[in-house]
Amino acid sequence: MKRGKKHIKVTKDLDRSKTYSLVDGIKKVKTLSYSKFVGTLEIHVDIKLPKDKDPKSLKGAVSLPHSSTAKDIKIAVFTTPDRDEEATNAGADLVGMDKLVKDVKAGKIEFDIAIASPSVMPKIAIIGKELGPKGLMPNPKNGTVTDDIVKAIQEYKKGKQTFACDASGVVHMNVGKLDLETEKLIENIETAIASISDVVGKPTEQMIQRMHLAPTMGPSVKIAYSKQV
Repeated sequence: MKRGKKHIKVTKDLDRSKTYSLVDGIKKVKTLSYSKFVGTLEIHVDIKLPKDKDPKSLKGAVSLPHSSTAKDIKIAVFTTPDRDEEATNAGADLVGMDKLVKDVKAGKIEFDIAIASPSVMPKIAIIGKELGPKGLMPNPKNGTVTDDIVKAIQEYKKGKQTFACDASGVVHMNVGKLDLETEKLIENIETAIASISDVVGKPTEQMIQRMHLAPTMGPSVKIAYSKQV
């Protein structure tokens, strides 16, 4: 893969074999970011899973203590017609289940989060093939299938985000903008790791196989994770 001049420049003296503490890793990533905009800090966590466990079955959601969302989250709500107004008043961007289903089937997916009330799940099962691969299919594990659609909308508007394991057993998450103070990024990371640990059902030290931090644009660094005191 051909790398750009900026990438080559920031990696020129980077020791890729080095493992950083969480604090030093965050500081290093900030120096490795070469985007013209304020980049996002990403964590990539390789999970230790039993051989009979499907990585893609691991899903969850987390509200970070220090949110710095770069864009407005667009939320679509799939519910019965009598609750569309309730969803709109709570902040939903798209409502109207029948039209939403038709749009999704046509490849028109113009939202970041999909929330559904339990009663309509059988009706929207037909768009699972379109939403599933994008991680958008409503799921009770991350709170996007709920009767309390108002609360769910408000939580996601405040920065709650979903996460899932990919097929190779890695969880990828954004944990804050790089202009956040290191201490706040640490709090975000620890909250994210705790949420992943809850979903996996293992203590942190037994769950993490490898962990990397990376900016939106720039190389990653290896982290020896331990909770900060």
